[in-house]
Amino acid sequence: MRFSFYAFFALVGVLLLLFVWAARKRTRREKRLPEARVLEECGRGHVAHLPQIRQALAETDYLYLSQKAPAFVARRVRQERRRVASAYLSAVREDFGSLLRVAKIIARLSPEVAALHEFERIRLTAAFAWRYQMIRLQLLAGLMPIPQLDGLSDLVSGLSVRMEAAMKELGERAADLASSLDGRGSDIA
Repeated sequence: MRFSFYAFFALVGVLLLLFVWAARKRTRREKRLPEARVLEECGRGHVAHLPQIRQALAETDYLYLSQKAPAFVARRVRQERRRVASAYLSAVREDFGSLLRVAKIIARLSPEVAALHEFERIRLTAAFAWRYQMIRLQLLAGLMPIPQLDGLSDLVSGLSVRMEAAMKELGERAADLASSLDGRGSDIA
């Protein structure tokens, strides 16, 4: 009985270390990517880890752990999982910030940017900031805000999809402009 307890605790520790190592390794790789690829992957970094965060914060997972392990182990694991969820939340914030930077670049390149688009960006920033702070406070209070994390992730993912569509539209306009310039150039010659 004692051996299985220690084996379980060791397994949880190894899995947490592997998760931290994998996250750190990915960050180093992303710094070496060319800028064009970084723009393509902008706003997607958090999506890959959302299922693991959901599982780590799940109440059923915690109940199982509290039944199988001593209270101090369950408490320690819960603290570590909240710390990992907080790191995930920071990654979502970084993704949102990079998407906002891309949105500003697209706004400068697009001649039709209206005040409405700027208002939408400000509205999204305020909504994100509010949700982010509420989730952060809930994590600090010991709560496990899975639905709120899902909502925040959906907000950032939606913005990512909109940025992709805007970049595609800009690319198509640039291609149309280039082809029309090529057409004019051949008429002159």
